[in-house]
Amino acid sequence: MLSLAALRRQLAAMPCPLYEVRLIHSVSRKPHPGVRQWTAFQLSDPATVGFLRIRNREGYDVYFRPYAGDHNTGYILLDLDQPVPGILAHLRAQGHEPCVVVETSPGRWQAWIRVSHQPLLPALATRLAKQLAELYGADRASADWRHSRRLAGFTNRKPRRRQMDGLAPWVKLIHARACLAGDRAALLEMAAAELAGYRAPSPPVRAALPPYAADSFSTAGLGPTVLGALYRNSLNRLRILTRYPSPDWSIADTWVARGLLATGTDPDLVAAVLRHGSPGFPRHHADPEDYLRRTLRCAALFSRARYPRLPD
Repeated sequence: MLSLAALRRQLAAMPCPLYEVRLIHSVSRKPHPGVRQWTAFQLSDPATVGFLRIRNREGYDVYFRPYAGDHNTGYILLDLDQPVPGILAHLRAQGHEPCVVVETSPGRWQAWIRVSHQPLLPALATRLAKQLAELYGADRASADWRHSRRLAGFTNRKPRRRQMDGLAPWVKLIHARACLAGDRAALLEMAAAELAGYRAPSPPVRAALPPYAADSFSTAGLGPTVLGALYRNSLNRLRILTRYPSPDWSIADTWVARGLLATGTDPDLVAAVLRHGSPGFPRHHADPEDYLRRTLRCAALFSRARYPRLPD
């Protein structure tokens, strides 16, 4: 019942349609056969918890993560091996309040910070995780978009974590409250700007672009405010307004798209940046989506001419 209560509190503070659970043997490091996705109802069923407790006693550690297929669910992990005193208050003060903090063994914490209700692109979530890890001295090896971490209510079976009495320590729930990080918009804006401005040109740029739905920005995990900031960041980086105080915005859109595509930014994200960042969009364009397709196609052709190693 204690395991069930802790698990339910953690899930309630981290709502998600699906969770992925993995069982890894503490000595052999071999996974238990099968990786399964569970709903909160299935995972918090007493029979499921009983099954996990049995595997836990057999030496398997219980890991989990909110699951959204090939996207991040909006939860960022901080793996704090040696948290500084007052770290929870510090996170709150910075606008990075975690929704869940667990103690995996004495002196070792893992925190989940929710930054978005929408799924995030893997590259964006990884960049954000690394930023937070660097800021708080967390484990950078665990800073990626889909890292699994321990589920509260079970024991840490790693031999080197054994207590003085020889027993395995419990994974304890330190803090649980469903919330979004207060400074999430700034975090997403910074991560998106870094991805757009500093990533080396290596991913493919295609002239045959997919259709761009009106709400495609949500699939990138970015809202209009962040996308607008990303557009302005591109304008500043290219010095467009410095050189042309009153630019033709259709030409400026093409330049912004060229710059983003040349650094490997996903075309869906580029389209969303133009849609929500270009001043007055859609302006006089009778068919805004056709305008976006033509602009990105032109920008993609330029990018391949400038970077001939980019594949078709």
